[in-house]
Amino acid sequence: MIQQETMLDVADNSGVKTALCIKVLGRGGSRGKYTRPVARVGDVVCVAIKKSLPTCQLDDKKVHKCVIIRTKSPVRRPDGSYVRFDSNAAVMIDGDGNPIGTRIFGAVARELREKNYMKIISLASEVV
Repeated sequence: MIQQETMLDVADNSGVKTALCIKVLGRGGSRGKYTRPVARVGDVVCVAIKKSLPTCQLDDKKVHKCVIIRTKSPVRRPDGSYVRFDSNAAVMIDGDGNPIGTRIFGAVARELREKNYMKIISLASEVV
């Protein structure tokens, strides 16, 4: 589960290394005691770039969008199994939802297929 102020590893070759989540898009707060919106695999978040390479084409002082591809929190599948990863990772996307980088490092979750991020799935080396 990704929420505000969560640090994310960026798993593509856009030049960004780490980013800070500043807003979860498309999730309202729930009723009850804890009302923070959280993002899961396949959700879009707004991020601020914290660490990048000198050759990065993205501006550090602007807000960018990312898709979550891995989370430390377990994801439950319809067959009853769970999948979880070692780190929270995201892929930088443009306004149309296409990845900015041309390579994806590491495994991605199968849940991205249901959210229609087929370009990210095709670029990934492994789909878990």
